[in-house]
Amino acid sequence: MRRAPPPPSQRGGGDGCPLLRPRGSRRYPRAVGNPQEITAAEPFRGVRSRLPPRRCLRRAGGADFSAGPAGGVVQPVRTVVPVHRHGGFLGVMPAYSATDDALTTKLVTFYEHKKDSSVPSHQATVLLFEPSNGSLKAVLDGSVITAKRTAAVSAIATKLLMPPFAEVLCILGAGVQAYSHYDIFTELFTFKEVRIWNRTKEKAVKFANSVNGPVQVCSSAQEAVTGADVIVTVTMATTPILFGDWVKPGAHINAVGASRPDWRELDDELMKNSVLFVDSREAALTESGDVILSGAEIFAELGEVVKGTKPALPEKTTVFKSLGMAVEDTVAAKFVYDSWSAGN
Repeated sequence: MRRAPPPPSQRGGGDGCPLLRPRGSRRYPRAVGNPQEITAAEPFRGVRSRLPPRRCLRRAGGADFSAGPAGGVVQPVRTVVPVHRHGGFLGVMPAYSATDDALTTKLVTFYEHKKDSSVPSHQATVLLFEPSNGSLKAVLDGSVITAKRTAAVSAIATKLLMPPFAEVLCILGAGVQAYSHYDIFTELFTFKEVRIWNRTKEKAVKFANSVNGPVQVCSSAQEAVTGADVIVTVTMATTPILFGDWVKPGAHINAVGASRPDWRELDDELMKNSVLFVDSREAALTESGDVILSGAEIFAELGEVVKGTKPALPEKTTVFKSLGMAVEDTVAAKFVYDSWSAGN
């Protein structure tokens, strides 16, 4: 599909759609056409409004996590370029889904900002291409897509793996992923108590004052975790911040941070004494320090549980190690673009 150039009112952010617009400051070759851009203005409303929690959950559920090339999904493990001088990384995540006939690549940077905390630790852009000819169709704000699709996949894992009658949710970390996980978890599940801990307490307090609902700010990770039924770790930790002897037997943990082979969020005891689920075996054995350094055995991919080829085992203590899959970005980006196109 190829969109005709938009009317003048939509060029450069005129009276048309201000959040999905041609890049008026640059001329693109005729073969490429005018790619549309969902920008970060007002704030991320163009993407955010088209990916509310339940809709995002449905789209994430439609991503065939375990399809592989035979199932029409091509997605190599992300390429990561270290930026040693500044303590950062650039990741490249291409994917093609034959089922959706969608082709994307995401460019994502992640930095541990020890001095400038005003800059998000993760920033991303998703490029959506026309798969029939390679033309660039849209440039989408990838930060919102990443936050929402990651939380949606965690919610799918939690629905399958958490203990029955879970009452206490614990979130370790207070960044963008903490907000996205809180939003979808409190919409989909009924928790009697929500707790948060962050290494900078001020950010945890800000989080508690910003969300819609009561949140208990804890002074330590151990205090937050003790007795929790569902735990979400969304930190930039490089050494363990969650320990097995703190965790309630039968609890479910969504481990979202520590996306480098030498970074950790969970200790060896927790990793080895839990049933381990991952989004991708290949990615987990390449990128996850929690998996690689602990030597924990992977029981199943989440896609295998979704398909019913592996059991969920909610009666056990379970860990879902989430690294993020490019096809999740592909499905979400195409959905956002199609939603915008239908309204224009």
